Amino acid sequence: MTSLNQAYSRLHMRRRYEAWFLRLGLADGSGAWWFRYLLTNLGRHGCPDASLAAPAQLWATWFPREGQPETSIQEFSLRDLHIAALSEPFTLKIGSSCIVEDRCNGAIEARGQPISWNLRYRSHFAITLSNKGWIGFSRTPHSDGVFSGEIRFGDRVFAGDPLGFGVQGHNCGYRHRNFWTWMHACFPQVDGSISTLESLVYEMPLGLRFRNAVLWHRGRAYLFGKLRESRRDRTSLRWAFSASSLAGSLDVDGDGGGMSLHRLPYAKTDCSGTFEVSNNSRARAVVRFRESKNQSVSELTTDAGAVLEMAGEY
Repeated sequence: MTSLNQAYSRLHMRRRYEAWFLRLGLADGSGAWWFRYLLTNLGRHGCPDASLAAPAQLWATWFPREGQPETSIQEFSLRDLHIAALSEPFTLKIGSSCIVEDRCNGAIEARGQPISWNLRYRSHFAITLSNKGWIGFSRTPHSDGVFSGEIRFGDRVFAGDPLGFGVQGHNCGYRHRNFWTWMHACFPQVDGSISTLESLVYEMPLGLRFRNAVLWHRGRAYLFGKLRESRRDRTSLRWAFSASSLAGSLDVDGDGGGMSLHRLPYAKTDCSGTFEVSNNSRARAVVRFRESKNQSVSELTTDAGAVLEMAGEY
């Protein structure tokens, strides 16, 4: 079976971005980390005259429980990049940093403060949330991820087994969508399992809109393809929607406001500039789920175990 992490990009592709990312909330509640391995416009060596547009990049963002998020980005040339062939196990190397199917490491020397990480992760659930051919895809190789290992940030060391909980994702596209809203929420259960909700809405050609959500709960996946949004506010980073299917009904409220709300520029793949993306990797979420065969309501809540991201306006 082909890995959901398998790289789509090749060195001749002139206009395309592809990213592998990890979001993990630390088990001790002290904060969350967001790591991103990014490729963009490999066939034309990124956007040579633009910032944050090198063909290969490493991103690391620290979301402390108390304090403002901090992002470090290091850019690399094509000489620093290695992508495994399609016939080989998934491997992506950027300089001395590497991500494979179930582990990754990295090191950034940016803004005068070194960041390094060496992580392993395991999970029980993987899904392709969106796959639209040349337009792009959104895949989740590890939805209910349990992370172990070590992160060093200046003179601080975060280490443990488990170190944290979250998601490892993989997305790709000819260009970024004009707007999107994405959320992944992680709910550790008393029996040691992890329930997750992932939901995605974005703009499609011809005025269409992609909508999808999947709930992983008690070892079963529940799919919802018709989301009805009641609130979407990028300023305060609030999102609420409901959905129903043969599996049951779903009501979701995500809140990414507050001190951990972070806004970053993303480079456009046509090299025309940047646009703003809002992200909170310590967001709050409430999910109410009623299974069709069971009239009782399961309520899942987290105060800081979700990531909520928005770009553009509807």
